[in-house]
Amino acid sequence: MSEAPKSEQFTPQDDMSPEELEAAQAANEADALQALAQLQGELAALQGKNAELADQYLRAQADVQNARRRADDEVSKARKFAVEAFAESLLPVTDSLEAGLAIQDATPEQIREGAEATLRQLKSALERNKVVEIAPTQGTKFDPHQHQAISMVPAPGQEPNTVVGLLQKGYTIADRVLRPALVTVSAPN
Repeated sequence: MSEAPKSEQFTPQDDMSPEELEAAQAANEADALQALAQLQGELAALQGKNAELADQYLRAQADVQNARRRADDEVSKARKFAVEAFAESLLPVTDSLEAGLAIQDATPEQIREGAEATLRQLKSALERNKVVEIAPTQGTKFDPHQHQAISMVPAPGQEPNTVVGLLQKGYTIADRVLRPALVTVSAPN
């Protein structure tokens, strides 16, 4: 039996002339240079986009810092001048007290009338500034959010935990307890 001829490996360069090989290498180099130029263009575009985004980030950070500074300034001014309207509403009360004290020969009735008028002015000024008194009446249900129980006393005929007596009025400002009312509360039976 005769042996089959061995197959030889074929490479494209085997069939090419040196000129064709040189042309192919030049074409490959040209393709590589073109790809390199394209990648360099993409790199330059991405670097430009990166610089643009970095600039936008820095501007956004500066805007945030400016907004925070403006907000801090506004809060500072609000704190500084918030009491201004309140103080302004108390000035007539001060004027009334000074006028009452300036009268040397006032009768007890005149002093009482002046004190009552001044108290009305003060209460009006407090109400205009949203300071409202807490004055629970007897029999009101004890509210631990607005009342402070000083003592518990036996109170026949009353429900447990109801206000029996008011020792000191409390106050709220804009629905927030400034000072709870001091009360005595009925003890459980």
